[in-house]
Order: sequence, then C-alpha cells, then structure tokens
Amino acid sequence: MTELNVGRLADDLQSLVSDAEELLRATAGVAGEKASEARDRAEESLRAVRSRLKSVERDLTGRARVVGEYVEDNPWKAIAVVGGIALFVGLLMGRK
Repeated sequence: MTELNVGRLADDLQSLVSDAEELLRATAGVAGEKASEARDRAEESLRAVRSRLKSVERDLTGRARVVGEYVEDNPWKAIAVVGGIALFVGLLMGRK
C-alpha cells in the first residue's frame, strides 16, 4: 500500500511549476506565433496551478492547526479515537 505524503506531493508540484516557468523563460526568444500562443497558455496555466497550490496549502495548514488544537484540548479523546481505529483496522486485517 502506498502512503500519500501530501507535503512531498506539494513540494513536487512546486518543483514542477518552477521548472516549467524556467523552461518558458528559456524559450522566450523562440519566434513564431504558435510558440507565443503556447507560451501564453502555459503561463496562464502555471499561474492557476500556483494559485490552487497556495489555496490547498492554506487549507491544509488550517485543518492541521484545528486538529492539533483539538488533540491538545482533548488528549484522551484523541487517544481513544486512534485506539478505536487501530482496533478496527486490526480486526479487518485479521479476517483473512
């Protein structure tokens, strides 16, 4: 089973966007109407992706903060929930 690492995914997407921006800057001197149109579309897409990434990052940070505050305010409830989930997963895995 592959673990989803949201932080790593966000870092990879940021790197991809940065590399694409660098590529666009490097090809800025390429002449031609089609190349210019493609570059404009790519730049617009990159701006949209950057905006969405920032929005997702703010959302995840806010949610992590809420979860952290809940756990700090209710440590025993958090332990009980995690224990219950672990028990449930253990029972499911044992049913093979």
